[in-house]
Amino acid sequence: MMPMIPPRVRRATPDDAARIAQFVAACDGATAFHRPEWLHAVERASGHALCVLLAETGRDITALLPLHAVHSPLFGRALVSTGFAVDGGVIGDPAQAEALAEAACEWALRLSCGTVELRGGPLPSAPGWHVRTDSHAGFVTPLAADDDAQLTAIPRKQRAEVRKGLAGDFSVRIGSEAADRAMHYAVYAESVRNLGTPVFPRALFDAVLDGFAGDADILTVLAGDTPVASVLSLYHRGAVMPYWGGGTFAARALRANDVMYYRLMCHARRRGCDRFDFGRSKVDSGAYHFKRNWGFAPQPLAYAHWTADGVAPRDVNPLSPRYRARIALWRKLPLALANRLGPLIANGLA
Repeated sequence: MMPMIPPRVRRATPDDAARIAQFVAACDGATAFHRPEWLHAVERASGHALCVLLAETGRDITALLPLHAVHSPLFGRALVSTGFAVDGGVIGDPAQAEALAEAACEWALRLSCGTVELRGGPLPSAPGWHVRTDSHAGFVTPLAADDDAQLTAIPRKQRAEVRKGLAGDFSVRIGSEAADRAMHYAVYAESVRNLGTPVFPRALFDAVLDGFAGDADILTVLAGDTPVASVLSLYHRGAVMPYWGGGTFAARALRANDVMYYRLMCHARRRGCDRFDFGRSKVDSGAYHFKRNWGFAPQPLAYAHWTADGVAPRDVNPLSPRYRARIALWRKLPLALANRLGPLIANGLA
């Protein structure tokens, strides 16, 4: 009987790129945020260095953990899995989660990162790790068989709002060309300013669209020639994920956001998708209740973080009391100023 070869954990090198891509493509637990397209887009657009940890037995990858080293003068330094993502933790053999988490802590110290954040996947239980399952929820539901059935599947009260929106004089544009990108960024930047949140760098959206190619697009709702709602969506293994979306001040009264999500559901089904992944929301937030109104059932998400001795935990929660006054001030900024300052701040919120 051949002796068992003990697994080892190491940091990947550029020579591992093809093996990593093959492993991620074949791994049941891999999300859009494990894909090399996402990992390299984030690194390229934000400057947050990519570190992929591999657990191997012999020449076979048995598990991996992708991480981005986030450096921010406002929000500190952290290794996060993965940058700007709602998922991205350990995939593969769950028995390797503890070893990969330990290696992540070691790399964090080498890179002067005081915190490690894991979003999803099997989470470590070793001392020093803190797991939360009550802060965020995910929302996924099957798509209906056709457009009419999709409308009927929406709860009555929300369906009435969608119907009112569909009665409006809107046009819908779908693509990823320069005009689509410009309209999306303008709408999204105004939307997050109105919420008191700095906008992400446009380079991030461009890098994701370029990396995902046919697995990402932008759907924009226009009132006349004016874009009023727009969403950048990812497509992964039969699911559509509206990831970066929003509307202008006018969108709410026009119900343009309702039209946007319904039209995206219909578009995704025609692309061959069978699930609508509404992403994550903070529990009891406005977005959380908005998704419930659409008939989506919240599913708790599990996150874990580790903080080095003597280092204060990283706080990037916009609901934190310490940011309340800043959010109120940000909402009052002229849009041009918010768009200039926002990317410099938001790059550290990965």
